[in-house]
Amino acid sequence: MGREISTLLPKHERLLVNLGENLRLARLRRKLSAEQVAERAGISRSTLHLMENGSAGNSLGKLVQVLAVLGLEQDLSAVGGDDILGRKLEDARLTETRRRAPKRKLKQ
Repeated sequence: MGREISTLLPKHERLLVNLGENLRLARLRRKLSAEQVAERAGISRSTLHLMENGSAGNSLGKLVQVLAVLGLEQDLSAVGGDDILGRKLEDARLTETRRRAPKRKLKQ
């Protein structure tokens, strides 16, 4: 039985394709061959090729390995760092007036 690749929305597929293209461009700017990056990351050249083409079937661990070879692993810490939507939702919850729970009667 083969691995199951999740079905993505078209906009998410485009995101993966853009990520793969950015990986490829970063590799080429560093004048590294696909074989060199794959060997240093401990993955096959075909896996790197799939990543660079935006395949959804790769693990995050493999992505981190490739990013480390390219010196870009710190970019992952920026994911969600400036979470505009999350901050707006949090601010909306903070401005809501909350009612206190009724006081419990003390047993004597």
